[in-house]
Amino acid sequence: MTENNEISEFITFPKAFEKYKWYKPLLVFIVTLIFYVLFSVALLIFSYGIYGESFVTSVISGGYEVLNSEGGQILSDLGIIILIPAIYLATKVVKDRPFSSYSSSRGGWNIKLYFKALIIPLILFIIFEGIDVAMNGAKGTYHFSIGFLLICLILVPLQCIAEEYLYRGLIMQTLGSWFNIPILAIIIQAIIFSVSHGYNTIGLVEIVVAGIIYGFFTWKTNGIEVSSALHTANNLSISLLVMFGLSSSTSSALLNDVIIAIVFEILLAILMYYIGKKTNWFGELE
Repeated sequence: MTENNEISEFITFPKAFEKYKWYKPLLVFIVTLIFYVLFSVALLIFSYGIYGESFVTSVISGGYEVLNSEGGQILSDLGIIILIPAIYLATKVVKDRPFSSYSSSRGGWNIKLYFKALIIPLILFIIFEGIDVAMNGAKGTYHFSIGFLLICLILVPLQCIAEEYLYRGLIMQTLGSWFNIPILAIIIQAIIFSVSHGYNTIGLVEIVVAGIIYGFFTWKTNGIEVSSALHTANNLSISLLVMFGLSSSTSSALLNDVIIAIVFEILLAILMYYIGKKTNWFGELE
């Protein structure tokens, strides 16, 4: 239990629990890693049986180009989604604080806030990507199917939420509880978020900016719902365009594309913050 019933700042939330010790987040991380490895092995064994060794090996060794296929999308997403049960089980083992505290300091996950925050950025991301296609032409191969669509609509959001639990939840909260300086925690987690992605150097700059934006909204909303929505809007719009053959995932980002993407993400963040303040989305505690 927390020491009081007031809403705490999310980034330093671990310190609000009676059982908090500075080293306990490290234990959660270690146990999470153990469960993640076990789940990954199970996923690989299962995948070998369905897709075969050569395909699974190509997915593991490949960059973001693997997301241009239905099988690659499934394996890549599931490989990240398993972070959610891994973190959940780690919290049960360490018993320092409830799993819900990793999603918000407002009493757990607010699904209503997530979907409210998802609509506008998803529409704008699709428009943004659509303009790029109109100006530069289609870059992918059409392979639409109902199955692929369902994969995109179900697995991609879960994959983004899983990353938010890890980076904005476990990692940023751990840093915040150690340093008690939210801005420092936001910047460091954004750098860790970036280097864990397989893009080229210029592409990693965009991921740092995205990580800072996600961290900022997590800080201001005391939860990962809005950052998860922004993350989902970005990844889902790309996945849908890939499915229709209008775009193609790549690990080699171009300078002009990165600059344009960063400007768009910053403008979108400003718009979302304005809307959140005006409509009190961020203060919603239902």
